[in-house]
Amino acid sequence: MGMDEAVAARIRMITEAGDRLSGPDLLGFALDHAVTETGGLGGMVHLRGPGSRSLRLAAVHGLIRTVARDWAQVEAAGAGAPARAVAQGATVWAPALGAGGGTGPALPTGSGLLSVPLITPEKVIGALSVLTAPAERPTPERRAAVEALAAWAAPRLRENPPDRDRDRDRDRGGTGNLLADDQVSQALWHMSDAFFAVDGDWRITFVNGEAERLLGTARTALGRTLWDAFTRLSVDDAEPGLRSRYRRAVESGTPVGFEVRWPTNQRWYSMRLVPVPNGLTVYAADITASRAREAERAAAEHAAAERTARIGELTDALAQALTMRDVVNAIADRVLPPFGASGMVVQLIEGDVIRIAGAVGYPQPFLEAIDGASIHDVSPVSEVYRTGVPAFVESVEEYTARYPEMSGRPAAAQKQAWAFLPLIVSGRNIGCSVVAFAEPRRLDAEERALLTALSALMGQAIERARLYDMEHTRAKELQRGLLPRALPSLPSVTTAARYLPASEGIDVGGDWYDVIPLSGARVALVIGDVMGHGLSEAATMGRLRTAVNTLAELEFPPAELLTRLNDLVSDLGDNLYATCLYAVYDPANATCVFASAGHPPPAVVRPGHPVRFAGGAPDPPLGAARPPFETTEVALEEGSLLVLYTDGLVESAARDIDRGMRHLASALAGAARAPGPEDARRDGDRGEHASLERLCDEVLAELLPEKQLTADDAALLIARTHTLTSDRVAAWPLSEGPIAAGEARDHVRDQLTRWELAPLTPIAELLVSELVANAIRHGRGPIGLRLLRSEELICEVTDGSLTTPRIRHASETDEGGRGLQLVSALSQRWGTRYTSTGKCIWTAQPLP
Repeated sequence: MGMDEAVAARIRMITEAGDRLSGPDLLGFALDHAVTETGGLGGMVHLRGPGSRSLRLAAVHGLIRTVARDWAQVEAAGAGAPARAVAQGATVWAPALGAGGGTGPALPTGSGLLSVPLITPEKVIGALSVLTAPAERPTPERRAAVEALAAWAAPRLRENPPDRDRDRDRDRGGTGNLLADDQVSQALWHMSDAFFAVDGDWRITFVNGEAERLLGTARTALGRTLWDAFTRLSVDDAEPGLRSRYRRAVESGTPVGFEVRWPTNQRWYSMRLVPVPNGLTVYAADITASRAREAERAAAEHAAAERTARIGELTDALAQALTMRDVVNAIADRVLPPFGASGMVVQLIEGDVIRIAGAVGYPQPFLEAIDGASIHDVSPVSEVYRTGVPAFVESVEEYTARYPEMSGRPAAAQKQAWAFLPLIVSGRNIGCSVVAFAEPRRLDAEERALLTALSALMGQAIERARLYDMEHTRAKELQRGLLPRALPSLPSVTTAARYLPASEGIDVGGDWYDVIPLSGARVALVIGDVMGHGLSEAATMGRLRTAVNTLAELEFPPAELLTRLNDLVSDLGDNLYATCLYAVYDPANATCVFASAGHPPPAVVRPGHPVRFAGGAPDPPLGAARPPFETTEVALEEGSLLVLYTDGLVESAARDIDRGMRHLASALAGAARAPGPEDARRDGDRGEHASLERLCDEVLAELLPEKQLTADDAALLIARTHTLTSDRVAAWPLSEGPIAAGEARDHVRDQLTRWELAPLTPIAELLVSELVANAIRHGRGPIGLRLLRSEELICEVTDGSLTTPRIRHASETDEGGRGLQLVSALSQRWGTRYTSTGKCIWTAQPLP
């Protein structure tokens, strides 16, 4: 089978491309493509030597040196594949059998040798061989491709056989003089480059005038081997690989060039080794001066590249730096190491005072001593500030001579050289950046230019960071001012809260919380999050917190309060949204009722029970919700924990909210044990409050580790509930006629006697009489009375009417209208709230 059309077309393209080649180039071209077409490991070409007694290696491709050396000469009558191909005039393939296996020199295990004869019209002149793997007979297509390449190359080799002169000289065996012509010898002797030649036995046969500097005079070098000269001049010690380079050049038959530093004169030479028939010629051009110029040019380019890279690195780092600390750290990391500096300090001018904005590598006592210095003092900083020109001080002696009044500063700063760089922004000098060194240091012109260029970048970044720090501080002060300064101390709950701003980004957030005391010893717990970051969101947070406090004073239930808050948010703008959770805890019946607008559900930790999240899916956030809101009621016995939080605590780019809530539950699991009576007696209210404070810290440390960057702020509010026991609550139904006032006074008198609060009886009877009378006259039944003993005495009268009582200003002739005025005057506080069946009017009296 011959070649298919595609292979035949490729062979035609190859032969057309090499049509003008001859000699060694032709051999290498044909051999390279033969190896490629067969996918072989390598290849070689053998040609008949003089007298046809042997085949000599003329070209090699891809074979390691040891294999090629073994095949350097093959007996024409031998059993190897090349010899058989030449003898038979036909293609031969033989698998590798190892040395002595009858197939010629050894081949790599698992390979085979395909040999194709090079046939001219007169005779077979050699063989082209390809080493194949695995040891399988090549396909007919591959065999045909190699045969086609051999058939194309053979006639061209006949016209210009390679290495003819070298073979003739090798057979003759003499060294001779490679350059017998006197005129050529004279030209070589006077050439500017060193030139010498060696024969096949490595004996020096010619040296010109320049080469005598390398090998010694002609009288001492000629006739000796090159290796003797190398030994005498200690070349092998200085350049251990030089001898092997010479040998490889001869073995490969290919010119080789390289650079070497000659040990006798320590000058650099560009050597070119050119194999010739029966020897080697060496050209050596002195390139010491050109290498020096190249080194200077490379050093200048490297310095320029280094300067550009440093400026680029610093620019990138400063572009990402926000705060003054970020800027100082970025400068310290990228400016100090390249210059070998040990510290830096940034000093800004505020009025007539020099303030330290940031420092690295300076003792703290020194920084405290120089902070706040006057700009009018004679100092390097004030000098740079006035002139706007950098100042470089190379030693302590120079510093002391220039600033004698500050001679003690170098020792206190533990520095011995300085670069004072002005910080100029938009033509305005804002301060000075000082780069300091622990040892005396003279900066060259290149280093000074680089530091001056970097100082411009520093100035822009420092001014930007200074403005950011000012604005960010104001924003945080505003935000913290809108949060509760301190949580109220209430008998119904013990509370602790935390607010953690985001560690990434430049804007403040809108997370907030509050604890609001309500009537009847109840308490409102609220937490919210205005979506977005910035001053506008922080201001909106303050408006919402104020609105919630106002609505809570009106005693709206959670769902109604969120409805009114939703109207407020909708009026603020179409693109404003906020989440909110409003919960009311009643210690009298140990229940908590809450409603949520897009906020994560509260975690409930009941003593002896696992942590659970109360409520179902929250309603949409404020601004997008459509009332009514869903209400959830949860029973919270004594010592239970109610944990409110914002999404910044449990959700991040690396953690979804479900996983974060599981993490929160795990962190709260250890807090499931409420303080028992022993704990209460031992620690009291302070101990319980401290335990909640520790719990807040532990939760934050678990969910938001200190070194973890956060993109959102987080708020956490934890409340431990306390119930009013049955002996502290008393309730009675009342008749619907005028007799109800007397019943109420009797109940109050008896209950206060049992509670040992007899001193409060007269006023309490009067208050309850007025409240019951108001209910009888302006309301409707049923009428009820409840007394609560907490931190104050609370009297509550309920009726079925929704009419809100209002204080009237009765004239002197009016017979009525003074009841509520009397209630307001005699009670500490009073008010009205709506219930599911009507309303409740209540009063509060301080306990004695």
